[in-house]
Amino acid sequence: MDIQRRDFDVSVQPVGARNATRRTSTRSRKPLPFLAFAATMSFVLVAITDPTAAFAMTAQTDDQITIAPVEEVETQSVVAVGVDSTVARDAFEVIKYVPPVVVAPASSGAPAAGTPDPGSAQAIAHSMVLSRGWGESEYNCLVSLWKKESGWNVYAHNKGSGAYGIPQALPGSKMASAGADWATNAATQITWGLGYISGRYGTPCGAWGTSQAKGWY
Repeated sequence: MDIQRRDFDVSVQPVGARNATRRTSTRSRKPLPFLAFAATMSFVLVAITDPTAAFAMTAQTDDQITIAPVEEVETQSVVAVGVDSTVARDAFEVIKYVPPVVVAPASSGAPAAGTPDPGSAQAIAHSMVLSRGWGESEYNCLVSLWKKESGWNVYAHNKGSGAYGIPQALPGSKMASAGADWATNAATQITWGLGYISGRYGTPCGAWGTSQAKGWY
């Protein structure tokens, strides 16, 4: 029986070469998890060294990592009363505070009253004011104050409120603490009136300033 021989192309590969191929294939798979680990550690190190760095890392595939920027933080500001200048620092605005200017009140002085007539109610008041150590300016305020209240009339009576006398005591009977003749004696009324002003406003000019601002004292 004739046996036909066929040519076969059999390539023989050494055992060592096959093992080398297998080792190469195995090693090619190792860098992928290593890269992921390295990227994660980089993110941690950056977050520790620079906590203000604004970024987010998103893993899209096993072998690709992208870094997406985060929106910037809006600048915050501090509002203060009375500002002089603004200094920017990091993500904040530091505003220097300037105290408001205090405006002094208007003067409560009164026009000069002049020399009073001897024996008049104003003459009695002038003597009492000077004896208290207040001076001419306080006497001027007193003259203006009681001229507005009663016209320096011992018998002045306000029917609406019931106030009475030169200082317009309310009620008039309060002046009895200075004397039983409070209804007719100018000296008694002035004595009570100066005591009231001293205890409530300190000086006649203090009472005059209040009268100008409020319409009464």
